[in-house]
Amino acid sequence: MKAAAGKTKPTIEALSAVTLATRNMVRAVCFYEALGFPLTAGGANAAFTSFALGSSFLNLIAETHGPINWWGRVIIHVSDVDAMYQKALDAGLAPMFAPSDAPWGERYFHIVDPDGHELSFAKTLT
Repeated sequence: MKAAAGKTKPTIEALSAVTLATRNMVRAVCFYEALGFPLTAGGANAAFTSFALGSSFLNLIAETHGPINWWGRVIIHVSDVDAMYQKALDAGLAPMFAPSDAPWGERYFHIVDPDGHELSFAKTLT
């Protein structure tokens, strides 16, 4: 597919992270540390924790309200977040929100696939 004149065609670059919901952060952090995952942010008492997974990350997010109905999120790095967002809109898809800059240093947006799997398209801010 060819990009329209003057528009950037975004490319998929890498899997950045997988974020998993957990009911018990202490138990989950102990589990991943026991397996040798290096802790990079958060920890047993945090609402959000990251472990190094090679050049990617395995994230845990605390889910404390009712049963875990949310499996998690796959974070995919792309060359141009805004162009990927526009590509989704042009295809008639409905992202959850417009791209925004996050305090953790990424520009991103989320979209849900037809089976309810959440995808986050992101790019590290420089």
